[in-house]
Amino acid sequence: MNKSIYPLLVAQFLSAFADNAILFTVIAMVMQQAEPASWYVPALQSVFLVAFVALAPWAGGFADSQPKSRVLIIANLIKAGGAGLLLIKVEPLLAYCLVGVGATLYSPAKYGILPELAGHDALVKANSWVEGSTILAILTGMLVGAKLADQSVTWALLATIGLYSVSAATTLFLPTGMRKTIGGGSKILLFYREVKDFLSVPRSRFAVLGASLFWAAAASVRVIIIAWAPLVLMLHNASDIANLTLFLALGIIAGSALAPHLIPLEHLRRARIPAYAMSALIVSLSFTDAIWPARGVLFLMGTAGGLFIVPINAALQEIGQQSIGSGGAVAMQNFFQNAAMLLAVGCYTLAAAEQVTPVAALVGLGVILFTATTLVVWHLPDSAQSSSPE
Repeated sequence: MNKSIYPLLVAQFLSAFADNAILFTVIAMVMQQAEPASWYVPALQSVFLVAFVALAPWAGGFADSQPKSRVLIIANLIKAGGAGLLLIKVEPLLAYCLVGVGATLYSPAKYGILPELAGHDALVKANSWVEGSTILAILTGMLVGAKLADQSVTWALLATIGLYSVSAATTLFLPTGMRKTIGGGSKILLFYREVKDFLSVPRSRFAVLGASLFWAAAASVRVIIIAWAPLVLMLHNASDIANLTLFLALGIIAGSALAPHLIPLEHLRRARIPAYAMSALIVSLSFTDAIWPARGVLFLMGTAGGLFIVPINAALQEIGQQSIGSGGAVAMQNFFQNAAMLLAVGCYTLAAAEQVTPVAALVGLGVILFTATTLVVWHLPDSAQSSSPE
């Protein structure tokens, strides 16, 4: 494995730390209002996701046609710009949408560069490291960001701008990497043709649909917890909720570490097992009414999620590098999974506006995830037809 993965891990850690610090800063801003609307926090998550869907036809091609290290710099600066808009009191829905634009460009470059830094045998391990460092950044970012925002929103935003800037500077230590010539013409039509060809392969189709299910469930759990924790566990500020979700993040780190040993690329179909476990644990969370049982369920839920998503990410990157480009494959994955997340969070936003309780929402989410996983698995080819037999 190329030693250049180390500056990538540092840059990714700082950027992901800032991503989560700014999220909980915005949540703190909303919770400090006298009577925040129940739909506002889910709406914030939705505007962040819109960019991933709307810009997908261009994001992957841009990441593949440019040195990916330079794309990471541009993306970090855009995210810093979104934090700056929050600092000058621009409507949070608009400012956080700009952060989403930066994240849309960042993701294909971040994951797309991994096949260039790691060969086939080390790709799952490299993804495990990136996923682990990302989750470590998530848990520390949300804890530090929430605590700092509870004290001073201004200082929290200044800190995130600084982190994005340092992350961009660290990216300068990465190699310029490969470029891929992108065909002319309509990027939307090109994206449509790439999607059609990519999804014609059973292995890549399973990975794309499976990742979409996972991220839709993860995004929904994240926003539901913000309403569920004050109602059931009596947690009423951003730092307390961040402390609770710490255990979800720790679980994902554990699952990411186990994934290379339990689900190598040659046995991708095994990923369906933790997907079923995750759906059952979401339902279990709705029956908990104390902090420590909730933390235990969230840890196990995160472990199942890490086991599921790490090998799927690795498979998509490898398939993409051999076909449409790794950046293009990640952008396509982002399109589907963020469309699924947008749909899921949008549905919960409507449900919250209609006074559906967070407990009922968790039960419904778990049942939907279990059913959707069953449908995806039902259409899987047997091992004889698959390029990744058991």
